[in-house]
Amino acid sequence: MIATKFREEPEDKKLLNCTISSVWGRCGIGGVNASCEAHIGWDSRRTEPSVDNGATGDAAVAISGILGSMPDASDLTTDPSPVPIAEAASGQADALLSPALLHRLERLELVSRKIFRGRMKGERISRRKGQSVEFADFRNYVPGDDLRLIDWNLYARLDQLFLKLFQEEEDLHFYALIDTSASMNFGTPNKLHVAKQLAASLGYIGLCRGDRVCVQELGPGGKSAPVVRSRAGLWKMLQYLSTLEPAPSQNPAANTSLHDGVKEFVLRGVSRGVVVLITDLMDKAGYESALRMLIGRQMDVFVLQVLSQEEMDPPLRGDRRLIDVEDGDAAEITVNQYVIDRYHETLQSFLHDARQYCAKRSIMHVLVPSDTPVETVMTKYLRSRGVVR
Repeated sequence: MIATKFREEPEDKKLLNCTISSVWGRCGIGGVNASCEAHIGWDSRRTEPSVDNGATGDAAVAISGILGSMPDASDLTTDPSPVPIAEAASGQADALLSPALLHRLERLELVSRKIFRGRMKGERISRRKGQSVEFADFRNYVPGDDLRLIDWNLYARLDQLFLKLFQEEEDLHFYALIDTSASMNFGTPNKLHVAKQLAASLGYIGLCRGDRVCVQELGPGGKSAPVVRSRAGLWKMLQYLSTLEPAPSQNPAANTSLHDGVKEFVLRGVSRGVVVLITDLMDKAGYESALRMLIGRQMDVFVLQVLSQEEMDPPLRGDRRLIDVEDGDAAEITVNQYVIDRYHETLQSFLHDARQYCAKRSIMHVLVPSDTPVETVMTKYLRSRGVVR
């Protein structure tokens, strides 16, 4: 999340928008101070200015985001073309899901590594005992119990009355938390748009299984979508997603940290369930405290780290003035091959630390390159990583 400015010809005021992160500051590259530990990313528009001798002008570069461990090339394709999409029923929602993708998503199921108590009948095994066909246990008969549940075969062998208990099947609470900070407004395709696609896809899978689905942005006063639990509620979820906008750039008050966004979410008294945090993990304050809060609520946590391909190898060279797109911090830096190499090393170290932090706390961390078609991500990559099945 940094913007770079340099002088060009005034008649050709060309805008060069890119994106770069605090990785520069983290490894002390080019004299970037530690306060600039923001993020790296690119706004994909770029035009080459024509320069006359002695002429000067302005051009700007914006940078945000950073890329994690890439999935195996055999599992993912990196076709930059956008995923085919379908309009929401209202005609106002963003184009997010194609009919073909919806058909494939109906066959999938959200994975819950824990057993939670639901509120209504559903398709998930509950801690409660109920009336499903799945046998759970026996207990001694007490007067008043339903005689139909007595195991008469066991009575014939042991001359004692035992009651058969069965598993209860209830719904699951599923939450998709979307980071809408300025660093997400970057890449081709745009990272925030990809985050919306992932939230819509995962939400639809939950709706097909009768789960209670809630989507929420992590922003100042972040509003959440109405809780829905049937396919008929899909249009409400898509309408909500269509209203999400990235936070303004260089406005610290409008860019809520992951910590504050997650804190606001948990203070609402949400029920325990599966939480998928969709973010680029680019936060000066760090992501650790946000994840600890979710773990403290005994949630089953998944992290989908969305990063653009441009953030992997920023095409910057020469002298640049980098400006953090979230809080406006600036730093002067000379970008050469040595700096780029250090950037790559620091980037991989950052991603390795994030994966290790999540693994030690039983959090599933998954990298999602923004240029990978969402259908491929959902049906191949997330399926192979155990997020869906």
